Amino acid sequence: MKYLPDVKALIALGFLEHSLRSRVARWVRGLARGRDTQLINCPISEPGFIRVLSQAPQCGFADDHNPGQLPGWVKTAKQTTDGHLAELARAHGAIPATLDEHIPGAFVIQE
Repeated sequence: MKYLPDVKALIALGFLEHSLRSRVARWVRGLARGRDTQLINCPISEPGFIRVLSQAPQCGFADDHNPGQLPGWVKTAKQTTDGHLAELARAHGAIPATLDEHIPGAFVIQE
């Protein structure tokens, strides 16, 4: 069985203080026990979640960069998103902030 969580479910899961977080987290933990269950995302729920999430810390919005312009260190398909974000950040005078230690020039968020 595949499940496509809506924005409200993702928000409840993503915000520790959300009143329904434990309900959604319990459901997701239950799914993890099943062999044939999977959560999927889509281009509707992902940006909706990000839009709500970015309102909490007063984030600006920037996505006017050509995704075809990637830095030279991008060599595989798995690096394209990181490369796009790195170039988008550079174009806006920003630094990518990440947990990934393999993105050149990025700020790595420490524990």
